[in-house]
Amino acid sequence: MEKKVILPLTEEKVIGLKAGDTVLLSGVLYTGRDAAHKRLCDLVEEGKELPIEVKDQVIYYVGPTPAKPGNAFGSGGPTTSYRMDPYAPTLLDLGLRGMIGKGLRSKEVIESMVKNKAVYFGAIGGAAALIGKSVVKSEVVCYEDLGAEAIRRIEVKDFPVVVVIDSEGNNLYEQGQAAYLNSLEK
Repeated sequence: MEKKVILPLTEEKVIGLKAGDTVLLSGVLYTGRDAAHKRLCDLVEEGKELPIEVKDQVIYYVGPTPAKPGNAFGSGGPTTSYRMDPYAPTLLDLGLRGMIGKGLRSKEVIESMVKNKAVYFGAIGGAAALIGKSVVKSEVVCYEDLGAEAIRRIEVKDFPVVVVIDSEGNNLYEQGQAAYLNSLEK
């Protein structure tokens, strides 16, 4: 059964999500990849204000294709998340509650997620066009010079994701592998 979550993603909502849950997100989230993350973290290091509010927000690791006429967003498949691992703990410490991508996360990111009560969602690679259809509005809010990697504020309706790592550090990749290995032993 899918859980519907209305954004922003508060701590209370995060705690109710468990590794393996399928979730439909609706509301506002932001996009950004490694170049944008580096700029955000440089601002934090310099003690300057960020161009977006990250508290209780979700960042989708994506660089969408240009939108076709009549569409708010192009195809938007997830980017490999480990590229954001050097920057994620800084943003999590500022209150970021969710990240959407694909692939494994570092031990440091997982520890920061547990400390800050955050969640890592997996988006379905290969379903970029379908994911793009969940976006009802999109606007570049900063770093337009980065092109597809600019930070966008997007409004989504029933954006499909899976909880890969929950706020307790439970990891679907590890659980799935263990279940598979157990099934081989039977």
